[in-house]
Amino acid sequence: MPEIVEIPIELTQFQLPQAVQARLQFLLDRQGEGNVLSQAEQQEAEGLVALAEFLSLLHLRSTRVMKQA
Repeated sequence: MPEIVEIPIELTQFQLPQAVQARLQFLLDRQGEGNVLSQAEQQEAEGLVALAEFLSLLHLRSTRVMKQA
């Protein structure tokens, strides 16, 4: 039997703050322009991408669950 996990609605609508999104975009743009990111910048970008992907997945799953209810 699948386990049911309740997610507070506030969390499903959470997005990266605008400043964090801007920083991620800055790092990705620099990399896309052929600039080499420092190791710290690479780790920062990877962490922010992982967080953004997690939030997107959380939003999609919560939307699907709400439609099934």
